[in-house]
Amino acid sequence: MAYEQLDLIEEVTRNDGSKYYEISNIDQNGIAELAVDRGLIKKVRILQLNLARTKALQLYEEYINETYQLETLTNEDDWKDPQWVEWDKPKGKVLDAFKAVLKANHIG
Repeated sequence: MAYEQLDLIEEVTRNDGSKYYEISNIDQNGIAELAVDRGLIKKVRILQLNLARTKALQLYEEYINETYQLETLTNEDDWKDPQWVEWDKPKGKVLDAFKAVLKANHIG
């Protein structure tokens, strides 16, 4: 199975008003927009598109694809009843890669 490529950075506002950044793609952003509509999160907005395919991005992308079952707008069950899972970023190479992508895009 091919990995979903991650190519954008979004800012997610939780229902308690706190915010976090996520490296995502347009399909996952669509799931996030549905999660907003369903009241699972308060807001999502895209901050950066077309991320460079750096080693850091690829490492984070591999971790996300191997760790999470990614919902998709092409699966009717996902968009009829979207779940919202905030992706963990474990300390070490995954968190370092995540931070490197944000820094390279002047976010954070």
